[in-house]
Amino acid sequence: MSIESIKDWFLGLGTEYGVNPIIFGTIYVGAIPFFTLSVAWLVKNARARQSVIVPAMLSGFFFISAYLYLIVAGKNVPWWVYAFVVLLLLFGGISTYKKVKSRINAHENEPA
Repeated sequence: MSIESIKDWFLGLGTEYGVNPIIFGTIYVGAIPFFTLSVAWLVKNARARQSVIVPAMLSGFFFISAYLYLIVAGKNVPWWVYAFVVLLLLFGGISTYKKVKSRINAHENEPA
């Protein structure tokens, strides 16, 4: 793979989605290390039997971060991006509800 083909791919992303290719590509490539770190954190927490909610949500966010930019500024956003955003929001909402409910229940069961 030549530098020229990478450049063409990179600049083609902006054309395909109607956004600034530099911004889209920077987010796209720049999110990779954060995605990798959040997946590592998720695996670490899963092995330690700790909550994986925050690292899972961060992994999902970094996975779709460039596409979130597309939703706001672009066009021709793939359908799966919308589906994934909805799933992330549902997952976050349900996990927050369960956490708040468990804390309320724990508080109600404390001696006065």
